Amino acid sequence: MNDNITENQTRSADGTRIAYRSTSRGPGLVLVPGALAVARDFDGLARELGTAFTVHTIERRGRGASGPQGDVYGAEREVEDILAVAAATGSRLIAGHSFGGFLALEALRTGRFDAGAVYEPGVLIGEDDELVAMRWADRCAAELARGRRHAAFTTFVQGVNPETSGKAPRVVLSAIMRVAIPREERLQKYALLEGTLREHREAANLADQPERYRGVEAPVLLMTGKEATATSAGRAAGRLSALLPSARLRLFPGLDHFGPEKQPALVAAAVIDHLRATAPASSSVDGATP
Repeated sequence: MNDNITENQTRSADGTRIAYRSTSRGPGLVLVPGALAVARDFDGLARELGTAFTVHTIERRGRGASGPQGDVYGAEREVEDILAVAAATGSRLIAGHSFGGFLALEALRTGRFDAGAVYEPGVLIGEDDELVAMRWADRCAAELARGRRHAAFTTFVQGVNPETSGKAPRVVLSAIMRVAIPREERLQKYALLEGTLREHREAANLADQPERYRGVEAPVLLMTGKEATATSAGRAAGRLSALLPSARLRLFPGLDHFGPEKQPALVAAAVIDHLRATAPASSSVDGATP
């Protein structure tokens, strides 16, 4: 396994600087992290995938060395960022987690990628109106504006997971997260929370549009963990598998939503098997040198 990771940059269509982290050597694969995450959080998965691919983990806009989300934010801008990294590296494969999985599917709609894999993508299909309405978001934004970052984080966690953590007493969940999540990790999540609200609103704006994905002809591996029926992200994988013409569903009963970060070797093995079996020969050409 190659532990060498290089940091690189390119420019998106609107001129925004987009950073990305590259490792190993082989067919190029763009890896898209989810909400409240930065590229470095996926170094473990990138290294595991790096046994078969050159992995380019995008630092999504609003994070690290990449430029800001900008005044006109939307999935289209993020897809342009992904395509810019793909063009700079010659990558024709893509993988994503959570909101990054949603963006990976949006990128696959362009026809630019030969194959893909997503873990519990943040696509809202067939969910109830309460979840799509995001009525918790105004409270979260107000708490952020008052500097009550942990309160805002608690509101977010309960709001996006109404059937799991949303049922826990708020004071109990808040205390548990202070203990269970290391301080440095919590501070990162606090810092990304405002931008994450915009991202979730974008996913809600595109909710219940199954026709968006019926045209994705590239083979896609849809992965979900033990909460396959308990969360919207878990359910999305199963629902999308019935829509995408060349999709395959893989269940990991021992993993939760953060499986790609917690058990990268297990998830990477499934992704590697899928991409090796389904990607055309053209994807086996090394990408451009970063």
